[in-house]
Amino acid sequence: MLSALLCALLGFALVVQVQQNRDGGLSTLRQDELVRILDETTQRSDELEQQAASLRAQRAELASGNDTERAAREAAEERAIVQGILAGQLPAEGPGVELVIRETNDQIPALVLYNLLEELRNAGAEAVQLGELRLTTSSYFIDTVDGIVVDGTLVEPPYRWRAIGNPDTISPALNMPGGALASVRNAGGTTDLRSVDLVQVDATASLVPPEHASPAPDPG
Repeated sequence: MLSALLCALLGFALVVQVQQNRDGGLSTLRQDELVRILDETTQRSDELEQQAASLRAQRAELASGNDTERAAREAAEERAIVQGILAGQLPAEGPGVELVIRETNDQIPALVLYNLLEELRNAGAEAVQLGELRLTTSSYFIDTVDGIVVDGTLVEPPYRWRAIGNPDTISPALNMPGGALASVRNAGGTTDLRSVDLVQVDATASLVPPEHASPAPDPG
């Protein structure tokens, strides 16, 4: 579009130049004057072409800058989503496992359930939910006289777990001899583990601000 506009301007300049010289009579001009007119026209054409090339370069630079900015923005948004899921701030869905743990007679110790959560994380679980609670790296399990308290909330059996991750990795990890599910059964519980194509983890965790930590000052 820029080239077409510049060509049009060049054509207009030529027409004006020719018309002016026609009015004066080209036939009356000497050869050196005709050569001068041709040189001036050629020089003007070269200048317009240089301007067009400069404008094309500026347009390419702007387009490249816009692409870079857009790519950086998209990457930042993607990182925010990933961090939100890992921190329990966003719901998530994907392949994974569902696990139901039932107690028989004795209460399963809180430590057994906590170790199960750790085993899920070690096996690559990216989002974990227990009942209606979203579990994170700061989740805790406590034994009380009323039952097990998780992150300040009393949970009751059956304990229904949902975890998003590769089921071909998570299931064998949980079923290892002496592993997490074996510990549950040794504590008197029963387990029902199955792989699922689409697990929905819809609970979100409350963001707890740090009590002591604060951002470090900018070294610059």
